[in-house]
Amino acid sequence: MPDRARAGRSVSGGRLGLYLHIPFCSSICHYCNFNRGLFDYGLQRRYVEALRAEIALAGDGSPVDTIFFGGGTPSLLDASDVMVLIDTCCDAFDVAADSEVTLEMNPESVSSAFVADLLEAGVTRISLGVQSFDDRELARLGRRHDAVGARAAATAIRSAGCDNLSFDLMLWLPEQTRADAAASVEAAIALAPDHLSLYLLELYPNAPLREEMARAGWSLAPDEDAAAMYLDALDRTDAAGYSQYEISNVACPGRRSRHNLKYWEDGEWLGFGCGAHSTRNGARWRNVAETARYVAAVTSGHAVAEGRRVQTMDEQLGDALITGLRLSDGVDPSALGRRYGIDVRARFGRDVQSFIDAGWLVDAAGRWRLTRSGMLVSNELLGTFV
Repeated sequence: MPDRARAGRSVSGGRLGLYLHIPFCSSICHYCNFNRGLFDYGLQRRYVEALRAEIALAGDGSPVDTIFFGGGTPSLLDASDVMVLIDTCCDAFDVAADSEVTLEMNPESVSSAFVADLLEAGVTRISLGVQSFDDRELARLGRRHDAVGARAAATAIRSAGCDNLSFDLMLWLPEQTRADAAASVEAAIALAPDHLSLYLLELYPNAPLREEMARAGWSLAPDEDAAAMYLDALDRTDAAGYSQYEISNVACPGRRSRHNLKYWEDGEWLGFGCGAHSTRNGARWRNVAETARYVAAVTSGHAVAEGRRVQTMDEQLGDALITGLRLSDGVDPSALGRRYGIDVRARFGRDVQSFIDAGWLVDAAGRWRLTRSGMLVSNELLGTFV
């Protein structure tokens, strides 16, 4: 971080994460279900100012050690906008000098000069939306880059001086075979990113990809092939020196996503921008989703948060178990019990034992953790704790 950031520590020892949502895209990918819209320069200018105003209003000097620019496509911002937004965060909160500041980029928006400007602005980590190294698969997804462009982007990011680079890669794509998926994983590893997110495709009901698949006659491989793609990818990243730390994430030593760990380690964060979610002091809320409505609300001094709800201890415990068990390290049920005043082993012991018997979960050294076979059925298993 630049010296604009200030060091600090909260009484509890925990620090907030800040999430900044940038909803604009140059095109809409066929699979996407995120809160986003097509780029509009005039609206973006107003949006950045509204985002600054929301951050400034929420600022209370609390300690912060991660900032995450997500989207949408945050790399559609100018580097000067990114700097201004980071400065606003530093003015409003006590941002640590060693904070992790992540910005999501698409390959087609990458140049060495632009990345150098982003690093100068305060970005310390780039998350690159590669998704696949197969041009046919990229076309089916509606991506604007090809495999050559993805490789060129990774090279440009490194040449600009970025030493913390993550790739997003998708598996179980339409018409993708097990060999195709393995080839994409190999191509990613060859570029030596510091972190890899490996996601199985989710087909949302309103995603255009559903209609494209029906029209073109594309199909997904059987479920057992999807499981094999996932396990193949983890076996290969293990062999390449990466360590799995979450169901869908692997990293080199010291390169776990510090921001995303707040979501999985029962941390707290504030979300800014349209549709952003926040969790703090046992309460959860979200901002209005529609971009123009968000801008209008901030500009007129109206509240943008809606759906605020204080969770019960039972609900907070359930969330902590669901998110914590996504981590390879698992959870300490005794520690969670002390935090929430509930005997976790007594509450969930019978269910947990059935998972252990099935080979999905291990109870060792005072921790519960999923096996890799358990990770494959995690949605079913983790639903027990709702």
